[in-house]
Amino acid sequence: MATIKQVADAAHVSFKTVSRVINDDPNVSATTRARVIDAINTLGYRPNLIARNMRTRRSHLLGFVADEIATTPFAVNLIKGAQDAAWKRGFMLMIVSCDNDAARAEGAVETLLERKVEGVVYATMRHEVIVPPPHIDEAPSVFANCRAEDGSVASVTPNEERGGFEATETLIHRGRQRIALINLEPGATAAQARLAGYLRALTTHGLPIDERRIRNTDDGQPDDGFRRMDELLDLTPPPDAVFCANDRIAMGAYDAIKARGLRIPQDISVIGFDNQEVIAAYLRPALTTMALPHYEMGYWAVEHLLRALDNGAISPEQVMLPCPLVRRASI
Repeated sequence: MATIKQVADAAHVSFKTVSRVINDDPNVSATTRARVIDAINTLGYRPNLIARNMRTRRSHLLGFVADEIATTPFAVNLIKGAQDAAWKRGFMLMIVSCDNDAARAEGAVETLLERKVEGVVYATMRHEVIVPPPHIDEAPSVFANCRAEDGSVASVTPNEERGGFEATETLIHRGRQRIALINLEPGATAAQARLAGYLRALTTHGLPIDERRIRNTDDGQPDDGFRRMDELLDLTPPPDAVFCANDRIAMGAYDAIKARGLRIPQDISVIGFDNQEVIAAYLRPALTTMALPHYEMGYWAVEHLLRALDNGAISPEQVMLPCPLVRRASI
């Protein structure tokens, strides 16, 4: 492997000049910089990052701890957003999945701190309120898709109440009056927010709230969606639209509607939530749904960490990002 002295000799400069080029010192002339970079490329020189980090006390590493998000369909966008923001600033992301194990999460945070990460993003698969893992406050930290109940840690989450409002309002603007909700399992943070948005939209537009049209699922899966939709279609009069709190529920609702010989959207409009592409784009008709901003949450979390490193302090901002409507053919 080439040494810094060999690069300096090839470029006819001092090794200190090579070091300044590697560290992007603005005081090096363009001509000298080009000569040094050409020598680096010709010789295949790679800087000793460990030595440089010891000198600068900077690792340019960020930790990313996930509960089980690394195995979910949404993980790619969340991690990609975080990685893009880190890469843009010359930082490397170290990703650890802890499989919903509190002890493993604590160990992951400790291991990342031992490796001198400059900040930590902690992300969850589901939007929820969490207890911060021990020791995470020893480095600048941001929660993605989750938040601490006391707001002590900066967080970025989807604005699911607003998303529930816009989903329901979209159906109202299509002229629907008897709008049902098939929600997630009771108690889930997302279920509470989406219900609140649904109720606010009905109230805002002067439509009655009929408790018979509100159903919860046990697990948010298609079978539950089929059963709850089947129950709703037995009402007199039946709904003319249904807001399904995730796309898997909507998949089951489609089957129940079609089993009754009804047409989507002519007889009943359907809107989902999550924009799980493998489902929403390939249902027939394709499902209109609300997208979760996973990429944007990952990007914001890392950008907030990097701003904190620039400023020397991190503010515990609690940011909610919009859930955009993805229009397809089901409404």
